[in-house]
Parts: sequence; C-alpha cells; structure tokens
Amino acid sequence: MPRTARLDMPDLLQHVIVRGVDRCDIFRDDDDRRRFLLNLSKLLVQTGTECLAWSLLTNHCHLLLRPRKTLLAPLMRRLLTGYAIYFNLKHNRSGHLFQNRYKSIVCEENEYLLELVRYIHLNPLRAGLVKNLEELERYAWSDHSVVLGKAALDGQVTDEVLLLFSQKKREARKRYQLFVADGVVLGKRQELGGGRRLSRALLEDLGEEQYDERVLGSGQFVEDLRMRRELESKFPCAMEIEDIITRVCRYYEINPEELRLKSRARRIADARSIICYLAVRQTGHSGVEVGRQVTLSRAGVSVAAGRGEHMVKNDKALLALIDK
Repeated sequence: MPRTARLDMPDLLQHVIVRGVDRCDIFRDDDDRRRFLLNLSKLLVQTGTECLAWSLLTNHCHLLLRPRKTLLAPLMRRLLTGYAIYFNLKHNRSGHLFQNRYKSIVCEENEYLLELVRYIHLNPLRAGLVKNLEELERYAWSDHSVVLGKAALDGQVTDEVLLLFSQKKREARKRYQLFVADGVVLGKRQELGGGRRLSRALLEDLGEEQYDERVLGSGQFVEDLRMRRELESKFPCAMEIEDIITRVCRYYEINPEELRLKSRARRIADARSIICYLAVRQTGHSGVEVGRQVTLSRAGVSVAAGRGEHMVKNDKALLALIDK
C-alpha cells in the first residue's frame, strides 16, 4: 500500500518515534547520545521548535515536539540525516540506520499532553535502563531530569508543563513527581500510539482509511485540524505582529497600549487571545516575541492562542476579520 501523507502543520503537537532499522541500536554509547542531543538542541533553537518531552533508549527514541515557525519534516530530515552520517562514520558501518520513516502522531493537547509527557519519561524505566524512579531522576538521557531542574537543554520547554500542576515551581515539581509515579502501574499504554477514528469530512478530504495512526485525539479535534488547514490557506503568512495587533485592536475598539497593561478586562483579554492565535498559530511568530507585545509569558501565550482558536471557530465576525 502507498504511504499516507503526513499531517504536518506549524503549531501541532507531535509525538515522534524513531527506530533503528531491523531493531538495530541507534545509540551504542553515551557519546552517541550526547551527539544526538546536541544536534537536536541546535535545530530546536534554529527552527523555533518547542520540545516538551524526550527520551533516548537503545534502538529507538521518543520526542514530543511542537514546531512553531516551520513544519516538522525539515527538522527531522536534518536531525536524522546528520546523525546517521556521524553514526556510520564513527562505527564503520554503511547503509540505512533508521527504520523506514520516523513515526509522527498528531496529538490533541488538552487531552493528551501530560499523558504523553509521563509516557515518554517512563520509557527508560519500562525498558529496564533504570531500576526505579530514583534512578530515573538521575538518568541523563531523558528530560525527566530537566523538568525537575537537575539538567538543562536549549529548546526544552519546561515551564509550560510545570504550570499545568502549579504556578509555584517547587510545588509544581512535587505534583509532577507524584503524577509520574502514578503512571508506573499503568503499563505500556499502547493506546498512546495513535490509531484514532477519523471523521467523515477528513476521510473525504484526504481519502484515508477508516483508522489512521497519524492522529491521537477526538473526532472534534480532527475536524479542527481540517478547519485550521482551510484558515491557514486564507491568512497571509507574511503578516507582521504589529499589523495583526493594529487590526485586532481596531476590531475591539481598544488602544494597542492597553495590551501592555495588566488588565483582565474582557475586551482586552479577548483581543490578546485573538492576537496570540493569529500571530503564533497562523503566521508562525514565536510565543516569546508575541508575549512581549501583549504582556504574557510564553506559556500564557500558548493558553491564550488556544482560547483564541476556540473563539474564531465560533464567531462568524472573527472569521470575517481573518478573511480581510
């Protein structure tokens, strides 16, 4: 059967699984792992891609990525090609290193973000690379230690994960540790590998089978993906943040300077949400850059963008604003 096309758009949360060909090891020693992480970190920064979780095992690895400015495919192509050349030269081998294409599963954030973070972080324990949770906290090849503040990786997003537990970092880490510990008894969680039913609309649009391993989410989530594709084709991708702010503020009849105030007034909050949605999810500007303009943290911008997307889908007047 022909391979199905990827669902690859900016701002999609994607669970990526990379395996060695014929189950061969893709990491033979810690130098290999360090080289892979160095390359990954550089590409995350260069492409504006956010990494929310990762773990390196022996013959495969897991990444939870959210590209902001580009598609996922260019990052993965550069990452895997560069690493394969390094690996083959170092270990005096030739031929393919990775099994077919990497697997990428588009995931519904509200439902699965924390579950996937926990699932990915517990992989070294399930694989027997560490004996217990205490060893997992010291395991250098999973970002579990990064979330706990015991290590660091450029391009790694930790604040967004911790804010889902508490606004106080120390308390958030305690709750996060308990959450991970509760996941030990849940086993391999095969259901997190994808395979959700696609909606009729998307089936007609893409000509896919009844089930598809590319999507982990509800039928409504799949419909949202379809709508996002349609909106992105309408909205001018080269639009500057300042222009977006001007148009949105004009729509809400507020002064752009009001966005810099720590106001929770409804119109200002709504304007912030629409600006974050349009600037980050539709035109590919970074969350940090947008946050400076509307007085929000990067995590706050992500939350606001999700709210803005919901608002746009349910308001014909806002849809008309996007068309303009």
